Order: sequence, then structure tokens, then C-alpha cells
Amino acid sequence: MGEELCTGAGREELSLPAKPPAASYPADNLSDALKKLKITAIDSTADSLEGCLDCLLQALAQNNTETSEKIQKSGILQVFASLLTPQSSCTAKVANIIAEVAKNEFMRNSCVDAGLIPPLVQLLNCKDQEVLLQTGRALGNICYDSHTLQSQLINMGVIPTLVKLLGIHCQNAALTEMCLVAFGNLAELESSKEQFAYTNIAEEIVKLFKKQIEHDKKEMIFEVLAPLAENDIIKLQLVEAGLVECLLEIVQKTVDSDKEDDIAELKTASDLMVLLLLGDESMQKLFEGGKGSVFQRVLSWIPSNNHQLQLAGALAIANFARNDGNCIHMVDNGIVQKLMDLLDRHVEDGNVTVQHAALSALRNLAIPVVNKAKMLSAGVAEAVLKFLRSEMPPVQFKLLGTLRMLIDAQAEAAEQLGKNVKLVERLVEWCEAKDHAGVMGESNRLLSALIRHSKSKDVIRTIVQSGGIKHLATMATSEHVIMQNEALVALALIAALELVTAEKDLENAKLVQILHRLLSDERSAPEIKYNSMVLICALMGSEPLHKEVQNLAFLEVVSKLRSHENNTVAQQASLTEQRLAVES
Repeated sequence: MGEELCTGAGREELSLPAKPPAASYPADNLSDALKKLKITAIDSTADSLEGCLDCLLQALAQNNTETSEKIQKSGILQVFASLLTPQSSCTAKVANIIAEVAKNEFMRNSCVDAGLIPPLVQLLNCKDQEVLLQTGRALGNICYDSHTLQSQLINMGVIPTLVKLLGIHCQNAALTEMCLVAFGNLAELESSKEQFAYTNIAEEIVKLFKKQIEHDKKEMIFEVLAPLAENDIIKLQLVEAGLVECLLEIVQKTVDSDKEDDIAELKTASDLMVLLLLGDESMQKLFEGGKGSVFQRVLSWIPSNNHQLQLAGALAIANFARNDGNCIHMVDNGIVQKLMDLLDRHVEDGNVTVQHAALSALRNLAIPVVNKAKMLSAGVAEAVLKFLRSEMPPVQFKLLGTLRMLIDAQAEAAEQLGKNVKLVERLVEWCEAKDHAGVMGESNRLLSALIRHSKSKDVIRTIVQSGGIKHLATMATSEHVIMQNEALVALALIAALELVTAEKDLENAKLVQILHRLLSDERSAPEIKYNSMVLICALMGSEPLHKEVQNLAFLEVVSKLRSHENNTVAQQASLTEQRLAVES
């Protein structure tokens, strides 16, 4: 639970209605009140206590910091613990005083040490709305900005209690707001989300959301929904409670407005919509086999003129495209053209986030085998290549991933792209993008894929001429086995198809030494050892490379691998040993 002073985006404290300005309270009156409280708290009547408590509240209203210091020194906080009972008529005032003093950071530990948290938590079960409000404020301020104390509250079971309060007292604006502030802060903690998932928070909060007209109130609820919706169980509960319909309504009402509040609301609603689609179950529920009204509405966002909606629409499609069935259905129903049209609108000085989102969607849609040829014939590769000039790493990364998915097992497309000198030169350039590991990795993988899927001499020649060989050799030393393997297979094809053309570059890249290291290293995966030996045999056709193999005593390393536990490796070791022995 958080301090009401500055929860969320600088939200005002949940103050009580303003009181008339307090008359200046002489210091001796305050001291008398503190002394009297200390002496009489145990056995005095409620009336005499009320007067002392009023005195403290007035002094706090006049000078909170100074009064809090005096309260701290007086030791009265320990006495307050005994006054926090549902039976006492002073409880609301005591909780109010605690809430006021706990606005000061230096008072919070004193409140904890005085044992105020357990009795305050107990008071959340009482019926009196004023006591509940002041108790919530007090707990919120004591635990403000302390994950440790907030976790303690969660362990003491405040979440189900507060959710219940929200349901019971939804007509009380101040109490509702207190609950929302508490939820907003507690929901940031991972441990809270499991507890929230076992309450009917989704139902209560959607019910509350539907009633709101004011922007500020909606914003407050959004601040609770965003962290809660990170949990997959709660995502589904929010979808079932009808949140999506509320969000779509907001989008419809605000899409054409240029008012600042409406623009902010549109962004928050569409972002939250995308977040709900990150859960597998909630996404599938909204997809409804591609017939769902929500899916259809999201489709209509893509041709919109509003950048925020275009972005949300493309991200939503990328999220719907997380399984083969959905991808196939969407491609068969014309989504590709909509995304290409969107990309077309953002080629020149386009919106980078929209470019990134649309490319993400195309990449996901290109994963199922049956979609690749359809997307290629629709012109996706050409549409994507328009962004080769982009200097934005996120766009570069998605562009590369999309092309790599498209050419998987598509020989003709791989050959066509592999002969595209501009593309290959850009790939070689990006293979050196050391500041952007993702772009560097994807460039290497696409370079290798162009060779592996085309098996084309022309493609190999283009890559050799563009200086790509050294990058494939480096890729063979990657920490990722899948990348090592892709590099070795591509290099073996180069050696088999165009050894003479590539000979000099393979030599300069110190490929033979790399292979020696891979075979000598016990940590190398079996497939790496196997493909390294296949490649060694292929390199023997080159005189200078053959000499390097002889100089490095490969025979010794390979003969050890004949007893490798993996049969395929052992067999390849025998064949390679024979080849090395014959050629030596």
C-alpha cells in the first residue's frame, strides 16, 4: 500500500474534506495533551480522550513535521496500539493521527516499532466506513515505498480483505479510492498477483470501471489494471469479466478526439488490450477461431489513420499469431495485404514503432510452413526489403527475422534474395554491429540460411564477393549451438560447391584452426563435432587448406573421436580418419 501523497503519477493525497483553519495551537497545549493521553489512555472515558486527540489533529494540521517529532519523543505511539480497537469510539481519530504522522518518512519506523501494523490490519475487518478509511490511509502511509512492509501486509492477508471492501463499499468514493491506491501499490509486487488471482478483483474492478465517467478516475483504475494484467490467470479473468468490451468502447469514443485526456486514454486502453493478448488462454478466447468480434475490431485498427491504433492493431495481430492454427487462418483471410499496406504508409520517415510491430506480425505469420509460399507470392519479401535502409536496430532485427522465416526451405526465394547484392552487403555490414547483438546474430543467421536453403553457387559467389565468409567462420564459434551448426552446414556447402572461389577467404578467416579447436574441445556438442569433420573432408580439396589441416595434426584429434559415445560422430570420425590418412 502506498503513500497517498504521491502514488502513481503524482496523484494527490486522499485527503479528508478540508477542515476550517485550526487556531494556532500553543506548544504547551500540545504537551499537556500528550501527557494527559499517556496517563489516561488506559482507563479514561472516551470524552476526555477525544479532546486530547482533537488537540493532536489540530496541531498536525498546523505543523505536521514539528508535531510529529513531539509525538515521536513522547512515546505515545505505543499507547495508540491499545486504542486501535473496533469497540472504541476514538479509533477513527487515532488512525487519522497515525496516517498524518506517517506522511513523514522519519516516523514510519517508529510506527512499525510501536506495533501499529497488526491492530490496523485487524481494523480492516470492521464495518465503520470512517474507521476503514483512516485505517487504509494509515497503513498506506506507514508502508509507503517499502516492499518489505508491503510484503508483510500481503502475508497478513490484506488483499482478499481489501477486495471484499471494494465490493461492499463501492458507493463510498473515498473508500473506493483508498482501495485503488492500495491495489496499485501492492500489485507491483510479484507475490501479490497470486493472491489477487484467488479473489474476484477482476469482476469488481471491471464493474467499477464501467461506472466511471471522469478521466482521472479511469486513469486510477488503469494504473491498477496494468500491473494486474501481467498475470496470465488475471488476464483471463479480466477478459471474462468484460474488460475488453470497455476498452473497445473507449477506443471508439476517443479515436477522433484531439483532447489530451482522450489521446492518453486511447493509448492506455489500446496498450492494455495488447497486454491482455499476451496470455495464451486470453488470446485464444478473444480470437474465437478468427470469428471473434474483438479480433474483427482489432483488424479494423490497422488501416486506421491513428498511429497509436495502427501500432496496437499490428501488435495485437503479432500476439494472435502465436500458434500455427491462428497464423494459417489469418493468412488465408487476407491479413498479409493489410500489414503490407500499413508498412507502405511508413516507408519514408515512418513511425518506427509501427514498422517494428508490423514486421513482428509478419515474422510470426511466416512461421507455419504452409504460409511461406503464400506470403512470398503476396510480395512480403519485397515489402520488407524496403526497410533495408533503416538505421533503427529494432526494425533491422525484425526485418532480418521475417526474411529468415520466409526463406526456410524455400529454395527459389532463398536464391533470389541471396543474389541480391544490396541485401547481402547490408547483411555483411550488420554482421559487425557489435553494439546490437540481436541484429548481429540475425544477420549471421540469415547469411547462413541463404546458402543452406538455396544451395546455389550464385548465392555463394555473391556472399564471397561481399566479404561474408569471415562472418560465417566467426559464427561457427558462437556460444549458441544452433548458430554454430547453421554456420558449419553453410561452410560445408561453400566448400562443396565453390571451394576455389572461397579458398582465400576461408584461409584468411582461419577456419581450419577454428575447426581444430571445435574438435579438440570436449564441450562441443555431438552435431558440432560431426559437422566439423564433414567440413574438414570438404576442405581437403584445396591445396593451401589441405596443408593447414596436415600441419595441425588433425589425425590425432579425430582418432580419439572414433570411440565417441554418439554413433554418428564415431562413424564420421572413422571416415574422416581414413580420408586424412590417405591424403597425408
